[in-house]
Amino acid sequence: GHRPIFVGGHMVRINGEELDVAGKTIAEYLAGASYDLKRIAVERCGEIVPKSAYASTTLADGDSVEIVSFVGGG
Repeated sequence: GHRPIFVGGHMVRINGEELDVAGKTIAEYLAGASYDLKRIAVERCGEIVPKSAYASTTLADGDSVEIVSFVGGG
C-alpha cells in the first residue's frame, strides 16, 4: 500500500496528531514532550513498547503511536 506523502518531512501519528518526529527515539520524543515516564505506557503500531526499549526504538515515518497516561496512584 502507498503511504501518504507529507510535504516538509516525515510524519509520525501520536495520539492522532501528525508530528514531525521520525528519526527520533521514543525516549527523545518523550523528553521533549514533558511526559512523566512513571505514569505512561507507549504503544507503537499496536504493540506495547517496554520502557527499557524507549531509548533504542526509533520512530519511523508512518508509525502510529498511542501514549496512555495512568491516572491516580499505584
